[in-house]
Amino acid sequence: MTQPRKCTFHITSLILLLSTFLIAACTDNTTNDSDAPISNDASNINTALSSLPLEVVSTEEAEGLYYMREEEKLAHDVYSTLYTVNSKTIFDNISDSEQTHTEAIKLLLERYSLTEPVTDASIGTFQNSFLQSLYDSLVARGSLSLIDALIVGATIEEIDIIDIQNELDNNVDNQDIALVYENLLKGSRNHLRSFTQNLTNQGVIYTPQYLDQVTYDSIVSTPTETGN
Repeated sequence: MTQPRKCTFHITSLILLLSTFLIAACTDNTTNDSDAPISNDASNINTALSSLPLEVVSTEEAEGLYYMREEEKLAHDVYSTLYTVNSKTIFDNISDSEQTHTEAIKLLLERYSLTEPVTDASIGTFQNSFLQSLYDSLVARGSLSLIDALIVGATIEEIDIIDIQNELDNNVDNQDIALVYENLLKGSRNHLRSFTQNLTNQGVIYTPQYLDQVTYDSIVSTPTETGN
């Protein structure tokens, strides 16, 4: 199997950004995680894929699928772990969505008979050593407090948006891969809206760490997205 690529950021810079993240707090520490949106339902994706032609998968497309399969698993595993730490339903809800995301990538791997990179489905276990280190650091930071956990969630969604968009812009030509990635983007934007709204409810003003301010503002200022 071709070794999955690393995304463009480095774990040291992520840890530094998380450790130096400045927040503005006020006295209102209420939170509302019951309205955290689950990403758009991917249950119909397999049907949608069946209507599209099989195409030749490039090396770049295959490498992207290998990496995104584990990156989406990382999001699921981090949120599942943080839910056990603080019992906030936003993490339970969004971990379910991330399971849908990683399974959608798996459908593409199976469709093209590509090697499955998830050889161990256990929580917190990854074949990609970079993602393994990233998982460990994110869980450690997110376990410090609810606010830290929500910041970690927003950070993961920013990274997902950037990585998926990069695949769409630079590597993906196949219609079926593009379909799945566009659905994943909708889910990640919804998750970012939910995490940042929960931070606002905690009295925290979130500053984007990877997305540019214009892109971030355009996401969080628009309603939850629906549909496939």
